[in-house]
Amino acid sequence: MSKKVPELRFKGFTDDWEERKLGEIFNYEQPTKYIVKSTEYDDNFNTPVLTAGKSFLLGYTDEISGIKNATVENPVVIFDDFTTDSHYVDFPFKIKSSAMKLLSLNDNSDNFYFMFNTLKNIKYVPQSHERHWISKFSSFVIYKPSQEEQQKIGSFFKQLDDTIALHQRKLDLLKEQKKGFLQKMFPKHGEKVPELRFAGFADDWEEHKVGNFLSESKIKGSDGSVSKKLTVKLWRKGIVPKEEIYKGSSATQYYIRLAGQFMYGKLDFLNQAFGILPNELDGYESTLDSPAFDFKDGINPNFFLEYVCRENFYKYQGNIANGSRKAKRIHADTFFDMPITIPNFEEQQKIGSFFKQLDDTIALHQRKLDLLKEQKKGFLQ
Repeated sequence: MSKKVPELRFKGFTDDWEERKLGEIFNYEQPTKYIVKSTEYDDNFNTPVLTAGKSFLLGYTDEISGIKNATVENPVVIFDDFTTDSHYVDFPFKIKSSAMKLLSLNDNSDNFYFMFNTLKNIKYVPQSHERHWISKFSSFVIYKPSQEEQQKIGSFFKQLDDTIALHQRKLDLLKEQKKGFLQKMFPKHGEKVPELRFAGFADDWEEHKVGNFLSESKIKGSDGSVSKKLTVKLWRKGIVPKEEIYKGSSATQYYIRLAGQFMYGKLDFLNQAFGILPNELDGYESTLDSPAFDFKDGINPNFFLEYVCRENFYKYQGNIANGSRKAKRIHADTFFDMPITIPNFEEQQKIGSFFKQLDDTIALHQRKLDLLKEQKKGFLQ
């Protein structure tokens, strides 16, 4: 057999790793009924649920209908044989598909965490529309060390995964807390005061039009072949440089956008495409399909962003404006005519600062989580 060693090892291990085929290491099977529970979806299915067991190892049941959070003693891996990027799907996710298989170890002396991460590190991209390629699974070649070295590596990745899971839980909790504050710190539809307020504020909020507080910016810039383009991401994920795969037409007029301006995507109003231009993108450009607006006196930018990003504003007002036809653009004059119920400027500032600090904390935790994931990716390599 051929031999191989990794670039980075724990002290005391020098033996070559041995070549093995995955068919010698794993068994696979396909359950008759299953769906994986996701934190992102309401689960109204009356089918068994694949779920996380100890240390995020996965268990399953395919016999007792309606039982949630069922596990088995021996951990399994969920294996997707119909994907374009990776054959392993991380928990949590939601799927009900014949493409899913369950893998278990042939030999319990092998370390599950080592094998688990070995599977995730296999670089295989199925061909277009390739299905049931699990038939190729048994012939895939990996290299494995002694049981003792497997244990060291498996324990290392388990600790790293536990840390990642901890940061993910903290991040999810912060996002849930923000969702709760948004529901309580803005008035419900048709009401004049919110459920939760800062001390010292008691006046009713007053209804105005969006156009009272914004003016559209149309500073002509470059054409599509040379401009530094930006885009407004969906679901309130900010304004970012556009990844260009082509230069664009020289006949297309672009407009200069300035830091601090509010922007939205005309075609994606119903998809929460809103943002405030960050300092690092000052001077970047977009077409009129992503208009930009200067704030007038009397409105706090952070308060305004939170207000329009609430579902009962952008979805309700957007559907009224376009008659529920999602492909229709929301033009600036239509946006200006939308009602907005606001408190006095001092209360706006309090609310805006509160959510800005919360967003900064969420962003910090997201960066930490992303860094941990990148570190893990590097160790896997």
